[in-house]
Amino acid sequence: MYKHILIATDGSELAGKGVAHGLELAKGLGATVTFVTVSEPFPALAWGGAMAGYVAADELTNYEESARKYARQVLDKCKADADAVGVNAKVLHIENKAPAEAILDTAGAQACDVIVMASHGRRGIGRLVLGSQTAEVVSLTEIPVLVVR
Repeated sequence: MYKHILIATDGSELAGKGVAHGLELAKGLGATVTFVTVSEPFPALAWGGAMAGYVAADELTNYEESARKYARQVLDKCKADADAVGVNAKVLHIENKAPAEAILDTAGAQACDVIVMASHGRRGIGRLVLGSQTAEVVSLTEIPVLVVR
């Protein structure tokens, strides 16, 4: 059925359920997995103020370093979880993109035939609404999306 599953994660608890569900699916189907996590661009509002160029440059560097460190932690855990259940997996960290755009681009570039993701991420405001990034992926993709709650 599915041969290559893209599992999107932001490291949140709910995304962890998506990772577990995606790995279970991959194991059952003998599919390979690509894990993706996305770091959004540095907030544009942080560039305001009199000394903004100097201060924001330091903040940008800190932001990027923190994002890379966090992504490494998230993806290392995903890879370890995949290895533990015998699923062949690779990991990707996409920087400076909106999550939905990066997920869609990655699914296409990696020739994935299904996307597994949580119903909402760290910024989700409630369990009754579909997160904006998830809704965007669902509405713009041409491949199936498994949304995990």
